[in-house]
Amino acid sequence: MEQETMLKEILKALEIHSNHMHTKMQEMENRLETKMEELENRLETKIKEMENRLEAKMQKMGNQLRTEMRQMVENLEEKMNERFNRLETKVDSLRIELSETQETVDFLSSKTLQHERKIRELYRQQ
Repeated sequence: MEQETMLKEILKALEIHSNHMHTKMQEMENRLETKMEELENRLETKIKEMENRLEAKMQKMGNQLRTEMRQMVENLEEKMNERFNRLETKVDSLRIELSETQETVDFLSSKTLQHERKIRELYRQQ
């Protein structure tokens, strides 16, 4: 009977030890799970921060590009307006020159006609 009691006590000690080990392993599992969740949360936070920074950089670059494009368009418009103004000035001066030439032609034509009439008159008088 003594052996049986000893065996029961050994079994009881093994059961207590087993329960103790089970509790310890459960605690380790819980700590590991908690640490994994913490790491996952930190990783998600870092990813979100990186995503936000990247988005901000992209937004900034987009705005900068839009600004540069607007500036280029404005510069081109300014150059085109300047060239159109120069062309208008040239065309205006050509119009004036053409008008003056036409006036000269008209004047010379009229004088030529006058001279021809005079010549005819003189010719008739002879």
